Amino acid sequence: GPILVNTFTYLAQILRDHCAAYQPSLWMETHMANFEGKTVIVTGGGGGIGGATSKRFAADGAKVAVFDMNVEAAQKVVDEIQAAGGVAQAFKCNITDRAEVDAAVAAAEAALGPIAVLVNNAGWDVFKPFTKTVPAEWDKLIAINLTGALHMLHAVLPGMAERKYGRIVNIASDAARGGSSGEAVYSACKGGLVALSKTLAREHARQSITVNVVCPGPTDTALLAGVAEGARDPAKLIEAFKSAIPLGRLGQPADLASAIAFFGSDDASFITGQVISVSGGLTMHG
Repeated sequence: GPILVNTFTYLAQILRDHCAAYQPSLWMETHMANFEGKTVIVTGGGGGIGGATSKRFAADGAKVAVFDMNVEAAQKVVDEIQAAGGVAQAFKCNITDRAEVDAAVAAAEAALGPIAVLVNNAGWDVFKPFTKTVPAEWDKLIAINLTGALHMLHAVLPGMAERKYGRIVNIASDAARGGSSGEAVYSACKGGLVALSKTLAREHARQSITVNVVCPGPTDTALLAGVAEGARDPAKLIEAFKSAIPLGRLGQPADLASAIAFFGSDDASFITGQVISVSGGLTMHG
């Protein structure tokens, strides 16, 4: 009847008004400015995932401090960011050396401003059965994959706590969640990083600091290529990885960068102490 017709007319007018007010360009500008004025450190920033992550943050408006032992690789990433109109600077940093970490963090803050987001991405692995490894390899694995992250966190957290704001994203591995043959010590380090992240999330929640973890699955990076080279048939190994992944392909560095940027953003301000796998469905943890 007339009441139903009038109701539909009213709802249609609301919809038209909403559509008229909606401005996609304004939404995009707001989204792209998600990190406007914020300084982000990405360790291992010269590598595949680190480089893609640095570029993603810069594209979203951040000032990016690209930390890497290989300063030439870091500078290449910076050059690409600057060519695209972004703001970034390369810093040589061996995360296993606490004095070098402190100096690099101080230099980054002096050049780009207080650190708002820390991405602990730097890592290293050796693929061998545990009984074939030696203590020197354990020391290096622990120094890079766990102690290095401790150094970065210990250097950056006090400033975040004082400012009552921070986003920390630690890059672990699905090896930490389900184990991985040939990666015993690496898995132990990444498992430790997951536990550390949850503890720090609790300790610093009241200071508006969130701490989350991204676990990459098989990703098309130099690290994976190095693993394949050590196999009897590298191409067959890569195909085996692809076949095992439900989505049917290897991860790309940009896939990881998207998840990392989300955890680093204020869109994730009510998420802390969480672990997400970016693996194309290879791992489906509850």
